[in-house]
Amino acid sequence: MTKRDARDAAIRDLIASHRVATQDELRTRLADGGHVLDQSAISRALARLGARRVRQPDGVLAYELPDAPREAWIWLVTQIEDNGSLVVARTTTGAAQVVASAIDRARLPEILGTIAGDDTIFLAPARGVSTNRLARRLRDLVK
Repeated sequence: MTKRDARDAAIRDLIASHRVATQDELRTRLADGGHVLDQSAISRALARLGARRVRQPDGVLAYELPDAPREAWIWLVTQIEDNGSLVVARTTTGAAQVVASAIDRARLPEILGTIAGDDTIFLAPARGVSTNRLARRLRDLVK
């Protein structure tokens, strides 16, 4: 593993295990772990990893990776139902767009697309996928 790979792995681990709100906070945490980087190196690493600052359900901005674990959003889902045409996921108030974005980024082959409101997400199943199957898949994810 190269030095850059080790730093990238450390950044991934920090973002996955802590709420990291700023590059300065990330720099400090990396230094505590033995990886001394300046701001421009951190900025390049974040860009290379595809990290971006995303507003969390409580309103705080924090870094997130494209392959962020589902655990960050599953607790926001309160109900999943289907009607034979669509799957409807209910979320806590104001969380539907966060959850729909996480679902979209997961690129599940069973989902054609999502539409999010304030606390409701409509999920269209992909061709050949029943709404019952899609609802079961989503329920399995949020267990």
